[in-house]
Parts: sequence; C-alpha cells; structure tokens
Amino acid sequence: MIDRVHLREIDWILIGLLLLNAVLGVVLIDSSSHYLAGNFFFRQLLWLLVSVILLFLTLTVDYKVLLGFSPYVYGFFIALLTGLLVFGKTISGAKSWVVHLPVFGGQPSELAKIALILLLARIFSEYRRRSLSFEFGMLSAGATVLLFVVIGLQPDLGTAVSLLPILFGALILCGLTRKTVVLLLAGTLVLGFTGWNFVLKDYQKKRLQTLVNPSQDPRGAGYHVLQSKIAIGSGGLSGKGFKKGTQTQLKFLPARHTDFIVSVLGEEFGFLGIFAVFLSYFFFLARLFTSVFQSRDRAGMYIIFMVACLLAFQFLVNVMMIVGLFPVTGIPIPLLSYGGSSLLTTFLAVGLALNVKMRSCVNV
Repeated sequence: MIDRVHLREIDWILIGLLLLNAVLGVVLIDSSSHYLAGNFFFRQLLWLLVSVILLFLTLTVDYKVLLGFSPYVYGFFIALLTGLLVFGKTISGAKSWVVHLPVFGGQPSELAKIALILLLARIFSEYRRRSLSFEFGMLSAGATVLLFVVIGLQPDLGTAVSLLPILFGALILCGLTRKTVVLLLAGTLVLGFTGWNFVLKDYQKKRLQTLVNPSQDPRGAGYHVLQSKIAIGSGGLSGKGFKKGTQTQLKFLPARHTDFIVSVLGEEFGFLGIFAVFLSYFFFLARLFTSVFQSRDRAGMYIIFMVACLLAFQFLVNVMMIVGLFPVTGIPIPLLSYGGSSLLTTFLAVGLALNVKMRSCVNV
C-alpha cells in the first residue's frame, strides 16, 4: 500500500510529462481520424482513463512483490500467446487479439513486454559478478527469444522486435564479456539469415528492399514512406493548421492515426510543432534515464533502464521509419500513436519505474 512517505516520493514531474505526451497524442489522433469510422478519438480517451487508473493501482503494490511473481506472469503470457496462434482473432493479418469489442480490443503481446521486464529484472538482480557470463547471457536471451518467436508467429514482427531493446538494456547494464559479445553478434547474424530465408514473408522482404529506394515501388511497398515524406515536407515551418493537412484529410497518408502519426504532426504543425512535441518527449525520456541510478537495489535499476530503453527504441524506430531510414515494421510511437494496448503498456511500464523511485527511500 501507499503511505504518506511514499506519496512524498512520487515523481509527479514524470507523471506530468507522461500525461502531457498522452494528451498530445489524443489531439493528433482526433485530427488524423475524425472522418474515419470507429470513434478512435473516443476510444483513446477511454484507454487513457483506464491507463491512468491502472498506473496508480500499480503503485500500491511493491515492485519486489511483482518480481516474486514474474516467472508465473511470464509463463502465463507464453501460454496465452501460444493459444492465440490457434484460437486468436485475426485482425490486420495477425492473430494477436484476445477480444475485439465495439470499444475495446486487447493485444496481450503488448502487455507481455511488462512480463519480460519483470522476469529479466529478477534474473539480473540475482547476478553478482562484475561481468556477464555466457551461461547467464544465454538464459536471459533464451527467455527473450522464446517470447520473440511466439509473437513473431502471429505474425507481429513489430512487437517482437520491440522485445530486443529490453534484453539489450539489461545486458548493457550488467556488463558483457568479449566472448559474450562475439557470440551474441554471431547469433544475431544467424537469426537474420534464418529470418530472411525462412521467416519473412515476401511483402516484408519488399519493405526492406525499398528502404534504400522507395521510389522503385511508389504504389506498393514504397507508398507509405513517400506519402509520409510529402506530408512532412509540405508542412513547412509552421504547418497547414489543425485538421487542414491535405495528405492526412484527403486520405493519401496511410496508417495516419497509428504508425504515421508524426507525419500528421509535421504536416499540420510544421517543423515548430515537431520540435515542440519532440522536446516534450525528450524531457520525458531524459527523466526516465536519469532515474536509473536513484534506485538503491539492482532490480530497481534494471526495471527503470529497461523501460527507458524500450520506449526510446520505439520512439527512435518510428521516427526513422516515417522518414525512410528504417523499414515500415508497424512499431507505433508510444503515447502519440493510436492503440489502447500500447498506451496501457506504456503507462504500466512507467508505473513500474515510478514504483521503484517512490520506494527507493525504504528499499535499501
């Protein structure tokens, strides 16, 4: 439970930055989807309300208690995601949904990121050597790869790839031996070769091939990036105005309320709008990263650092994606893009970081 001492230790600045970016996302979703069927603006508001409530509920439970249950939570998600491969509802080509009600739909693959963070934090908090051994590295990598494979088979490559910065964040904080680095790089090459030849579908390969030159397929794989660049470029310095972006409102820009929400920002609010929103996001991420060493135990440090790495990775990849520096993989930008499961996962992840910070004065 939360007492007066814990209330004084809550990082209200981080909560404020979290809510500010989430509200900015709701505004952008309103502009990009107001003419679409589906009430995306209303849904996002409901998800935001639910996320805020669950964030504060997360603070009432000591994170060390959550760490104790992490193996069971991880096992539950492995079983659930495996079951989805058979019984899941297929939406946008992936069996990643448990339900899809008129207002809410749930993607457990998003929440599985929280399970992995808790499990890896428990594993690494019990490791006391100065650098990471090969055996311990393989244990943590195995837990990540198993979840990666189950999610990748849905197929949901974007969410699966988002698991990697969680693992790498933990490995960086723990310390890597030269042998472990070499083996991890070799494993990455083998995984990449196997994925290209036996896992990736033709349309996914085409996205990678058009990364260098999207104009070679302007009506196919390169369409998304070309329209995104046009939208951002046409916004100029100050943009065309709220709900006045032609690429957005005339439906040239695809996935405008999800993956390409920043393109809407650039078209309607211009460079100044992008700068202001990115500055707000930078302060949010900086607040997370500077909180890492405020924890007085290893588990807390790992939790905050993995959460920060996850959100920073998704932000960076999404921004690179919309300007053609990264293939279109379906990785949304946390807080800004539409998506209830993504929003909830982000709030719960930040809730874990807040949980660590507020109890740092008593968990010595």
